Amino acid sequence: MLAISPWLQGDAPDPARPELAAAVRLSLRALAADAPGRTVEVRVPPFAAVQCVEGPRHTRGTPPNVIETDPRTWLELATGRLDWTTAVADGRVSASGTRADLSHWLPLVRF
Repeated sequence: MLAISPWLQGDAPDPARPELAAAVRLSLRALAADAPGRTVEVRVPPFAAVQCVEGPRHTRGTPPNVIETDPRTWLELATGRLDWTTAVADGRVSASGTRADLSHWLPLVRF
């Protein structure tokens, strides 16, 4: 995550794809560890998706609670540079379903 921090601050060019992918995957794994469960699917294409949040277990097809966003927005949320309500209101996060709210678990890390 430290490698992409200057980019998130606007002080560096775009990170290399492997660095960006690693930061997204690591932060999504941290979310899944902090909010274990299989009720919500969080997607950050093209790098990763995880299921998290306790509640009714989803087993087939598209889950009823889906969150999707781009890598930069996800990392801004994960590091506290962007708050959940603003990201959803601005259309930077697509969140569907009654449990598709990660505000309780964000940010995951702070710099």
